[in-house]
Amino acid sequence: RTISDGADSAAAAMPSDDPASTPSPVATATRVPAAITVGVCVMRKKCEKLRPLLAEMTSGGDMTVVVFEQQSILEDAVSDWPVVDVLVAFYSKGFPLAKVGEYVRLREPFCFNAIGPMSELLDRRAIYSRLQQIGVAVPKHVVYDHLGGGEGLVLREDYLEVSGVRINKPFVEKPASAEDHNIHIYYPPSVGGGSKRLFRKVGDCSSAFYPDVSEIRRDGAYIYEEFLPTEGADLKVYTVGPKYAYAEARKSPTLDGRVVRDPSGKEVRFPVLLTAHEKDVARRISLAFGQMVNGFDILRAHGASYVCDVNGWSFVKSSSAYYQDAAAVLRRMARRAISGEDSPFLGAH
Repeated sequence: RTISDGADSAAAAMPSDDPASTPSPVATATRVPAAITVGVCVMRKKCEKLRPLLAEMTSGGDMTVVVFEQQSILEDAVSDWPVVDVLVAFYSKGFPLAKVGEYVRLREPFCFNAIGPMSELLDRRAIYSRLQQIGVAVPKHVVYDHLGGGEGLVLREDYLEVSGVRINKPFVEKPASAEDHNIHIYYPPSVGGGSKRLFRKVGDCSSAFYPDVSEIRRDGAYIYEEFLPTEGADLKVYTVGPKYAYAEARKSPTLDGRVVRDPSGKEVRFPVLLTAHEKDVARRISLAFGQMVNGFDILRAHGASYVCDVNGWSFVKSSSAYYQDAAAVLRRMARRAISGEDSPFLGAH
């Protein structure tokens, strides 16, 4: 299937849940001539969310979008996949990263998001290590694998210590796997103890407090980091290449666990101006992880900015201005890549 002439054709060409109801992308990809062919290689459920961005990208008429069928991604040899100039690909549950990497090595398309570093983004320990390597501040933390037979863990009522590094309560406990969003916060006896559990939003709830649960988990590897006071707000930063960043603030789930929504049911967020330092952090993260379309989280505390997560492919869900800006940047990036022009966007590829 192709998407070629703006929003109307984009809406008509997005994938159906019924694989038998749509023709093969290989069969139709050559019907619509275009200067640049953009392949979309993602799991089916992620395609719908790409609709506004793809519509903006193709509105100029100089790009054709070919959507790789999920069945083909999972079952066909990469040599049978469509040949494209530019590739949109990112990880979600069930996505065969190694196989997509094989395709990239075979066809050598320009990738907005480099495939290799995506495996690094699945491990919070690797993320923090890379951030520290590029000089980006992260919360003070320690790492401990409870199943790895490690030594050096000391646990007391009001602190945790690993190999001589002490993290006082309240501290945050994060699973090493970035795919596990069950994050716990443990409080000291001086404020009543207990713990709070953060999780993916369920309705209007994003966390719950357990006054009688103070025991840390011991079923795997975890990061333990100091809890940073942020005055109730988290910053979500979205980058498109190293020179474009858009930021929003949302109510922190560590407050009361209630999600604030607008009349349309969407979580309330407010645009935020980044400091010059934070803009430089955005540039460094984009290049270091090779992810041109990327999201990461900032905690502003103690007069400084700390990065506590890097997500990979993320974009603003409800801003038409953002989609227009992002599409313009990606179009320019793709043209420069195909023409072989020198570009600061290509440094990570």
